[in-house]
Amino acid sequence: MSQLLSRLELPKDLKHLSHAELQSLADEVRSLIIDTTSRVGGHLSSSLGAVELAVALHAVYESPRDKILWDVGHQAYAHKILTSRSSRFATLRQLGGISGFPNKDESPHDVFTVGHASTSISSALGLAKARELSKESFNIVAVIGDGSLSGGLALEGINNLLGLKDNLVIVLNDNQLSISKNVGAIANYFTKLRTSQTYVKFRDRVEKMLGRIPKIGAPLVKRAENFKNRIKHFLVDFSVGVIIEELGLRYLGPIDGHNIPLLISTLQYAKEVKGPVIVHVLTKKGKGYSPSEADPTKFHGIAPFKIETGELTSKSDKPTYTQVFGKTIAQLAEKNEKIVAITAAMLDGTGLEVFAKKFPERLFDVGIAEEHAVTFAGGLAKAGYRPVVAIYSTFLQRAYDEILHDVCLQNLPVVFAVDRAGIVGEDGATHNGIFDIAFLRSMPNMTIMAPKDENELQNMLYTATEHDGPAAIRYPRGQGMGVGVEAGFKKLEIGKAEVIYKSEIAGRKPQVIFALGSMVYPAIEVAKIAEAKGISSIVVNARFAKPLDEGLILRLANEAEKVVTIEEGVLDGGFGSAVIELLTDSGINKPVKRLGLPSRFIEHGKRSEILDRYGLTAEKIASAF
Repeated sequence: MSQLLSRLELPKDLKHLSHAELQSLADEVRSLIIDTTSRVGGHLSSSLGAVELAVALHAVYESPRDKILWDVGHQAYAHKILTSRSSRFATLRQLGGISGFPNKDESPHDVFTVGHASTSISSALGLAKARELSKESFNIVAVIGDGSLSGGLALEGINNLLGLKDNLVIVLNDNQLSISKNVGAIANYFTKLRTSQTYVKFRDRVEKMLGRIPKIGAPLVKRAENFKNRIKHFLVDFSVGVIIEELGLRYLGPIDGHNIPLLISTLQYAKEVKGPVIVHVLTKKGKGYSPSEADPTKFHGIAPFKIETGELTSKSDKPTYTQVFGKTIAQLAEKNEKIVAITAAMLDGTGLEVFAKKFPERLFDVGIAEEHAVTFAGGLAKAGYRPVVAIYSTFLQRAYDEILHDVCLQNLPVVFAVDRAGIVGEDGATHNGIFDIAFLRSMPNMTIMAPKDENELQNMLYTATEHDGPAAIRYPRGQGMGVGVEAGFKKLEIGKAEVIYKSEIAGRKPQVIFALGSMVYPAIEVAKIAEAKGISSIVVNARFAKPLDEGLILRLANEAEKVVTIEEGVLDGGFGSAVIELLTDSGINKPVKRLGLPSRFIEHGKRSEILDRYGLTAEKIASAF
């Protein structure tokens, strides 16, 4: 354990440290983050950029009495280390270890369990109003990145701040990146504010002057900030600062987010402001680790790597489902000029880099705005295009109404490429994509597909882009099955399943296993295990969670001794529920064993560990019946 981290009682002792000691502590925290993520992976670059900010916040505020909310939580590793979790930080994102995101069940310093963007301002405002109603006295700080500020929820929260009389501090952690490069008008405004040379030179002179003073009193800071603000209004045309102050908020900044004395002085002043105040902090994503500084997108969410070079410690020749999607959609776009692609600030994460290079005019990155992405896709589809919305399952949840109202109700041919469906693994409850089948299945006009392997994924993409209606294709995180992809594309019949494996035992009625997506190959293994025990099995690759292959399901169920359904999704309202509904409505009374995930938020850990824990490995499935 590092020297300061091992002997301090954190975060309480931060208030007694000199600025030099605080910087030494920040260096220790940064080293611990790099060392740990090199072994277990994690969100490195975001957290490295927020180390000094976390130190300053905990030096000024008294958590957990004061509430510090971290939007998304990508940048919260230093916060975790500074709140009595340094000794457990090596267990980061491991089964039974600490979460990679703020988690209300892990520490009283984590106000909310979070993992999605743009929530902090609304949550903080709710706490502030409750504080007012209860006549309590504590401080509230919402830390939000400039990427998250583009989300509609953040803007709705800001809009509702008007009239708040008590203090509420919003720290805008501005590193010019969310995961991919920030886009849109709001990002452009911040860039304008950052790069106005006349203002920047003036600001730098003021900051250097203040930085030389060990401890700056609030009156001095107030006079300096008032003067800076007046100059800024003249020097920055239509700046974000002006816009924010017109909304009824005080604006302080931008300031150097790696200058601890300046951060502390500004936060101390912000704490005394009546009403809501925004502190605009400039940070460098990946700060302090050169490979991460050079490529912050790569190190946003990184697998284990070699500290010396930044190279991944393990690589595989098997393509991931994400890579297969990216290559396939680019190939399809070469043949069909109406295909366009949409991402919500996840260009690299969803595999659209190839598409973006080949067809930059047909790639739309809308920023962290999933709701807008879906309705925007509906507009493109209405005008005759074939939009493909590439989005993680966990983030698709945010656009439920837009899918239902703006796509399904209009019966528009929008394709949802639902990446990270099922168990994601180390990112845990906020990122596991286990609810999409259940919430999409009830939507009229929606078609839901799930490929058994990478070759079927490419054929489903082709099928979806040719289909006249909404379609969602859900596929898991990580490598494919290693079967490769065939040349050319095969159009699948909508709602048509396939019998993929049979093991017939004379004189025995078979059990029929209906498996969906990632569970097809494990189901085949289950059938082989059962055959060794003298049990006859039929395995069906369902392909479609909606519409079901009713004819095949009813015929096989009639002939079977029992029916089994397997899915990597929540059981409530899922694929297995659809099969039971079909059998019940058709008057078929057969025992049905549904295997899938329980109706709960699934913890973090390796995907293989989680699947084993919840009985979704071939061995566990075989032992279940």
